[in-house]
Amino acid sequence: MEKSKPTTKRYYHIIGLVMLVFFVISFITNILNSIIVDVKDSFDLSLTSTGFLPFTFFIAYGIMSIPAGFLSEKYSEKSLLSISFLVMGLASLGFAIFPSYGVFSITLFTLGCCMAVLQVIINPMLRVAGGEEHFAFNSVLAQLVFGAASFLSPYLYKYLVNTEGNSNDALAETLRGWVPVNLPWASLYIVFALIAFVLFIYVFLNKYPKFDKNEDEKAGNKSSYLDLLKNKWTILYFLGIFCYVGAEQGVGNWISQFLYQYHDLNPQTIGADTVSYFWAMLTIGCLLGLLLLKFFDSRKILISATTITILALIFSLTGSKEMALIGFPLIGFFISVMYSVIFSLALNSVKEHHGSLSGILCTGIAGGAVIPFIVGGLGELMTLKSGMFFLIIPLGFILSIGFWAKPLVNNKTISLKKDK
Repeated sequence: MEKSKPTTKRYYHIIGLVMLVFFVISFITNILNSIIVDVKDSFDLSLTSTGFLPFTFFIAYGIMSIPAGFLSEKYSEKSLLSISFLVMGLASLGFAIFPSYGVFSITLFTLGCCMAVLQVIINPMLRVAGGEEHFAFNSVLAQLVFGAASFLSPYLYKYLVNTEGNSNDALAETLRGWVPVNLPWASLYIVFALIAFVLFIYVFLNKYPKFDKNEDEKAGNKSSYLDLLKNKWTILYFLGIFCYVGAEQGVGNWISQFLYQYHDLNPQTIGADTVSYFWAMLTIGCLLGLLLLKFFDSRKILISATTITILALIFSLTGSKEMALIGFPLIGFFISVMYSVIFSLALNSVKEHHGSLSGILCTGIAGGAVIPFIVGGLGELMTLKSGMFFLIIPLGFILSIGFWAKPLVNNKTISLKKDK
């Protein structure tokens, strides 16, 4: 049988859609980092109750990651995209119309479920629509789009809540007019609803190529999951992803509250800016990480990056205001390489069932639910600063991966030494 030739036809409208989906996922996911202080004050929440909000969002990721894989085997991409965008729009609009803590929790859980489904769909779509020969480039471009959305979302928040700076702005005034006066940040979810409804319509107006999945993109069957769960490496790398997402969100979610509580910095301006810089540096760090992986063993990079991250966290929590403003974005820079390194080490440590393994690893995104919640709970019992020190524990586990990981295949590196 002849080997199939690389795809020559490229579906640019599908590539554009996938990039938009990456943008929306990041935009909606990470806006919670910026609004967390306003949410806490608006609903008069304790730190524990505040920490429960990201819990509801990220636990949905954990619950839906594997079922989403099975859904993608049974239903078309168009159907799943349509339903996801429609549900996202209705959930966001529902909160904007009936803003309360309970409704917000349900909204975040619903959005998290939809995001999990979208995450499963978009990578195979990108590979087929853009051509396999362009997949690596398009994947990096998608990460840039993802990072750009995380960087920009705090600025939309600032635009909508800055009632003094843009009091004469008709658009901002109109959006704020849909929500209670004391909840201007809730108008963000009107924007999210509009975006979701527009994408819902866009999906219906386009045709799609046939998306045949590679082995590592398929959900797998029950026996493949059972086999993997008997493998200690599966559990260890699941914990690695759990700890990474938990540490990333544990920092991102509490930056603004920490700066407000310990340095009296306005969460709607400096707090939002610092969150934005955190995500911007994380994006830049991803690009540098791709370069470093060409020259150094991924385990050594993981050890170095995690060590510096722990030091930056300690200095941010114990140092001056200026150190915190520099330290938190630096954490974003050095934490950036961890996810891809842990994921690739996991796939390179197991011989088969990579599709099922990916589903199990993605379930580890639930760490973004559990660890920030623990930080909030510890903050309630002691202080927020003490609670954030807990993040050293998951970072310590990530550091250990660099020492015990034994991949079957090491990442290929370029030698700088000339051959004699």
